[in-house]
Amino acid sequence: MVKIRLKRFGSKARPYYRIVVADERTPRDGRTLEEIGIYHPIEAEDKQIAFNEERARYWLSVGAKPTDTVRQIFNKKNFHVKG
Repeated sequence: MVKIRLKRFGSKARPYYRIVVADERTPRDGRTLEEIGIYHPIEAEDKQIAFNEERARYWLSVGAKPTDTVRQIFNKKNFHVKG
């Protein structure tokens, strides 16, 4: 099954995440199918989240499931996911 999830970058105290599409069996920071956005939890509110809505819709339409965290990130940007 394909998941939309976070891939962690940055140092211990300054995390930085990429929103990626990956097979659920791969490691968290392993190989991905596509990178569709970024998430900076430490940045200012307006610069925290950026993602390609068109590609996110595509992956959701072909059956990719977002993790709970990614679902919350999408909801913050008013990109609501059914299910």
